[in-house]
Amino acid sequence: MNRCPGLRMLLLVVALAPLLLAAQSSPVDARTKQVRTHHTRAERHDPPPTPKETINAWTVGLAGGLLEGAPIRLAAEISRVVDDGNNLHVLPVVTRGPTENVNSLLYLRGIDAAMINSDSLDEYKSQIPDIQRKLAYVLNLFPSELHIFVRPEIQSLNDLVGKKVNFNTLGTAAAYSGPLIFSRLGLDVEKIFIPHQVALEQMRKGEMAAVVFITSKPVDAFVRGRFEAGFKFLPVPYNSRLEDYYLPATLEATDYPGLIKQGERVATIAVPTALVAFNWPTNSNRYERVARFIDHLFSRIDKLQAPAFDPKWKSINLAAAVPGLARFPAAQTWIDSHVRATRASQ
Repeated sequence: MNRCPGLRMLLLVVALAPLLLAAQSSPVDARTKQVRTHHTRAERHDPPPTPKETINAWTVGLAGGLLEGAPIRLAAEISRVVDDGNNLHVLPVVTRGPTENVNSLLYLRGIDAAMINSDSLDEYKSQIPDIQRKLAYVLNLFPSELHIFVRPEIQSLNDLVGKKVNFNTLGTAAAYSGPLIFSRLGLDVEKIFIPHQVALEQMRKGEMAAVVFITSKPVDAFVRGRFEAGFKFLPVPYNSRLEDYYLPATLEATDYPGLIKQGERVATIAVPTALVAFNWPTNSNRYERVARFIDHLFSRIDKLQAPAFDPKWKSINLAAAVPGLARFPAAQTWIDSHVRATRASQ
């Protein structure tokens, strides 16, 4: 009887022994596990990015326009100035023109920004009601002047009624804005949509009354081309029917010395051309690319205003708005921060 309590105590110790050992060894095991984990992490090395990943990480696709137009030339100049090796690579893309560039922004893979004409959005409003939310402007660039070039027998806009007028190929600025302007001016003409080079040859033969260019002056075809006496640009009056999208402009002898006499001016109108971007979500990689592109462009705008680049850059106002569109958030942030910095330094 007296040995029973001792026996019970012995059995209890034997039963508890594994638990006591486990309790004592758990800190050691934990430390061992930590050491093993540390060694595992130290031994694991993430592979370096491949050349494909590196070149695509900060590449921005910029839809410019036709080879003979001003937008693609300015896009190429932007690409040169903002280039930052693997940190930023802008690809200017030759397209069908500023109007077609809206399609490029909406649907073409790899396009983050584009140059468009302001009245291009008029057509898309009926097709895409929220078009103004999908696109945002970065910069108001320059005006694209309307050039109505006619044969010698054409003396006024009304003389074109019922005659063949070429508006370049479909998708170009002239093919879209030209008929829209002619409609607002009440001019019912036979609209032709063929390459301007072909149409100019037909004009020389008397088969075409006029060609309509809408691009930034000067146009190479008129600077380098040779035309018979009497070929000329028609004046276009600016009135209330054109105020919503267009601006008054002129063509001068300094633009086309072979077609306009020294000291003379031809009144016309201009379509504002803007640099716009797809309105990417702010937390996306594509947004970050465009934001870096904007920072490089705005910070180096003075380089584009140097003599080696297109003179249009000298008239660029970073703060100028584009009617009908909101500014890309990163562009607005850049402008606001630099305005505050300028005020603080004064």
